[in-house]
Amino acid sequence: MTGLLVGAVFGAVFVVVNAHEPLNSVVAVVLKVLAVLLAVAFTAMWFTAARADRIAAARHAGSPGGSPAGSPVDSTADSTADSTVSPPPGMYGRGYLAVVAAEVILLFGGLRLLAAWEVPEQANVAWVAFVVGVHFVALAPIWKEWAIAVPGALLTLLGVAGFALAWSSAAEWVPILSGVLSGVVLLAGSVTGGRLIMATPKGRPA
Repeated sequence: MTGLLVGAVFGAVFVVVNAHEPLNSVVAVVLKVLAVLLAVAFTAMWFTAARADRIAAARHAGSPGGSPAGSPVDSTADSTADSTVSPPPGMYGRGYLAVVAAEVILLFGGLRLLAAWEVPEQANVAWVAFVVGVHFVALAPIWKEWAIAVPGALLTLLGVAGFALAWSSAAEWVPILSGVLSGVVLLAGSVTGGRLIMATPKGRPA
């Protein structure tokens, strides 16, 4: 769930930073408050799952089938594999590092190029959404978690749409299209994924 927590936090940031004019001021405030509340609620869900993991690990260590103290059998791998919060072994390996490195280069390098080419400033938000979306799509086969490709594809499409809109007379709506909606997608995906995990016996708190 740690990856979902990161997605929820970034989703809230997307909404808070980009919910402004031309949106109605009241609508903007409501969206910001809801985004923050959802991120806080998911953080609470994460801590609940972490507590459940600690309880399960303690029970496993104290059970007759658990490895006794000093045993050469490493029970850490088992507890990590069954953990709701801790990532599975190898999740942050070379493939992940390569994707993140490419994301950083594309993100900051792309923003500098956009500035040098005097592209409309609104396109920056679209570029960020596009890169973050592609990053999720690229991670899906590496993690063998195809569900993350769905929000990734949506963010990519929102980025492309915002990039096209940046050259039109409706350029002021790009932060709403590529920023706020991208945040909503991340928040919705994180909350949905978190609820599904918590609904399983492994993720349900004792």
